[in-house]
Amino acid sequence: MSATLNSLESIQPQLERVQKRAFMAGAIAIVLCVIFGFLNKEQLLRSYLFAYIYWLTIPLGCTAILMLHNMTGGWWGYPIRRLLEAGTRTFSLMAILFVPVWLGMSHLYPWVQTPIKTWYLNTRFFTVRAVIYFAIWLTLSHFLNKWSSEQDKTGDPKLLTSLETISAPGLILWGIAVTYASIDWAMSLDPHWFSTMYGMIFMIVGALGGMSFVIFVLRMLSGHEPVKSIVTASQFNDLGNLLLAFVMLWAYLSFSQFIIIWAGNLKNEAPWYMTRAFGGWALVAVFLILLHFAVPFLLLLQRPMKRNLGALSMISGMLIVLSSLDVYWLIMPSFDSDGPHLHATDFLALIGIGGLWVGTFFWQLRKWPMLPQHDPRFEGALQHEHGD
Repeated sequence: MSATLNSLESIQPQLERVQKRAFMAGAIAIVLCVIFGFLNKEQLLRSYLFAYIYWLTIPLGCTAILMLHNMTGGWWGYPIRRLLEAGTRTFSLMAILFVPVWLGMSHLYPWVQTPIKTWYLNTRFFTVRAVIYFAIWLTLSHFLNKWSSEQDKTGDPKLLTSLETISAPGLILWGIAVTYASIDWAMSLDPHWFSTMYGMIFMIVGALGGMSFVIFVLRMLSGHEPVKSIVTASQFNDLGNLLLAFVMLWAYLSFSQFIIIWAGNLKNEAPWYMTRAFGGWALVAVFLILLHFAVPFLLLLQRPMKRNLGALSMISGMLIVLSSLDVYWLIMPSFDSDGPHLHATDFLALIGIGGLWVGTFFWQLRKWPMLPQHDPRFEGALQHEHGD
């Protein structure tokens, strides 16, 4: 079994090809985005903010799912643990890519353009908070990966305890950081509007995006060793169940926020939904209800769909795309209240940041064995799985 785990030759060429193509696509798209941006700097920054927040949600989701698995264990996490860990190792890139948002905040946030007398919404404290968020995410990523790597090398059972110990408070810190980051970078686009559920929605958007992404990549790798000899239909069924849970949570939180704000009918809250639920943005909302919830919900209720690797990966791919539309619907109406006005920079920024992120993800994935080694939870599961 250890030989299988260490054998990466059959999968490395494919990973390297994807990595190079992603970096190339990202670099070309970023250059084109900057060229178009000379014509409209404000639109470039708006597109960049949308694309940045969307791609940031995926490593955030990977971090949460990884810590969740560290606390609960389970055979479902064995084939995706390396994918989750690779996702968490992209926070350094995302910290660098945040710089244009920070430099362009005066063109994005109305509370910078017309200062509001508040201790919270000011550029200095905004910067300090951003540093704190990334410090939390990078610290969690560092220790989660450090102890996992040491466990691979030594098999020390104490490291499993360390991973469990950091994951419990880590999830709390992660949740706090995601909540306040979503308030700072997205909610403050409408500084007079607020929702106590907003941070939770972004947490679930991240979990849904992260789970969809790792399922999609796992399906791509499942035809190659060492993943081929390990992954089973039952594991995809478990991952499909988790994906279904995240879809339901997204729908529950989104609908609950709408009902609470709509029933309250307060002048500082209702306009946010008036913009997004009527006029040109209403079609996007209906599209999300149908394709981001109803269709995947009905499909994922079917056990054969979850055990069919191709079908589940198609659902995951659809959710990856629709999660970007969800983030677009949350952010862009703050700039274009009468309806969506698609710009070339919207697509170029999405491809540019996405290409750099995906390339970095596969670069990190290639550095480690595809599957964990010397984890007592998985060794027992492997003996049971291959003993049947």
